[in-house]
Amino acid sequence: MRTFGVEEELLIVDPETGEPLALADALLSGRRLAADDSPEDPHVLETQDQTVYDDDETGLSAELKLEQIETQTRPCLEYGELLRQIRAGRLLADQAARKNGARVAALATSPLASTSHTTPDPRYARMLERFGLTAQEQLTCGFHVHTFIESPDEGVAVLDRIRDKLAVLTALSANSPFWNGMQTGFESYRTQAWNRWPTSGPSGIFGTYSAYRRVVARLLDSGVMLDEGMIYFDARLSRNHPTVEVRVADVCLRAEDAALIAVLVRAMVETASREWHDGVEPAPVPTVLLRMAAWQASCSGLGGELLDFGTFRPVPAADVVRSLIDYLEPVLAEQGELGLARQGVEEVIARGTGSMEQRSARDAAMEKNAPDDDGLGAVVGHAVGATMRGASGLPEVDTAPELLRVRLS
Repeated sequence: MRTFGVEEELLIVDPETGEPLALADALLSGRRLAADDSPEDPHVLETQDQTVYDDDETGLSAELKLEQIETQTRPCLEYGELLRQIRAGRLLADQAARKNGARVAALATSPLASTSHTTPDPRYARMLERFGLTAQEQLTCGFHVHTFIESPDEGVAVLDRIRDKLAVLTALSANSPFWNGMQTGFESYRTQAWNRWPTSGPSGIFGTYSAYRRVVARLLDSGVMLDEGMIYFDARLSRNHPTVEVRVADVCLRAEDAALIAVLVRAMVETASREWHDGVEPAPVPTVLLRMAAWQASCSGLGGELLDFGTFRPVPAADVVRSLIDYLEPVLAEQGELGLARQGVEEVIARGTGSMEQRSARDAAMEKNAPDDDGLGAVVGHAVGATMRGASGLPEVDTAPELLRVRLS
């Protein structure tokens, strides 16, 4: 079985109001490492002479915005091990937040309106200057899955063969119905906000690793992107690890849903690799159709129709998700994960995604009264509890007596 690991971006929030707080630097106690600049060895998380807040299994690092913090797991072999590390990472981040009077929430966008603050880093400052409002407003939290590959050639073969199925993962993970105090009409509005970056979204079929590198080189030569860390394809080869990195998912409200999506990604990677070895060509789906599938998944999640990854015609979302499990069945069964995958997706279909859970929390708050924040503070409060559900194994910390104020500049 291939090893896999994940990165989760979490919001840092005021436990009373639900507003995002610019406290990432305080959570890291001055020790910061941008995720895109991570060194090749995940055990050596250093920047100059300072080490990132890190334990034996999970690490924390800064991201573009001070209102968010990223957790990383170690490479894992099994679902249970990965789920435990995801929960441990969330608890580690929440402990750091509580020391500063805050909490963390697995929300892909902030339900409440907020002015975000860019992490003080020269690279991020250049991004803000170059990309203006896109960078200024980019307070979004994603979920990235890394799966081991034997070689870059295998990695590109995998990218070419999973591209038509990635939108299903967006629908399964949808967890961002609100944006800056508004209902968006989308289940994953993070997808819409994220896709304003020039290189984001689905990519074409590369064919070979050399062709992949030529595309990357030409994008860099265009002068639009600052560096290779800004190659934001839906799935890409990691620069620092021998992995394929799938980047389409919202951060999941529930840790078990996050681990489920990682299991599906690993099965997709293994299935694609076998197809490559068997001489099965990638499905020649035009990239513009993949963009339509991604948009539809972002819009309706599991609540309506998705574009079927075989025909690219609208089909009930639950049927498309089940079709993905059927497609992955040989690998999932061989790896002993078919039962948990089927059960996991049926549970998500039955209870709804994080986006649906957020709306239910808001509706419940509005039924009790008419709060000034239209129930969005209650959404965040519910999310804090859901984020930490099942997290255990690390000692509790004392909540700070006073809330540490947000950075204003």
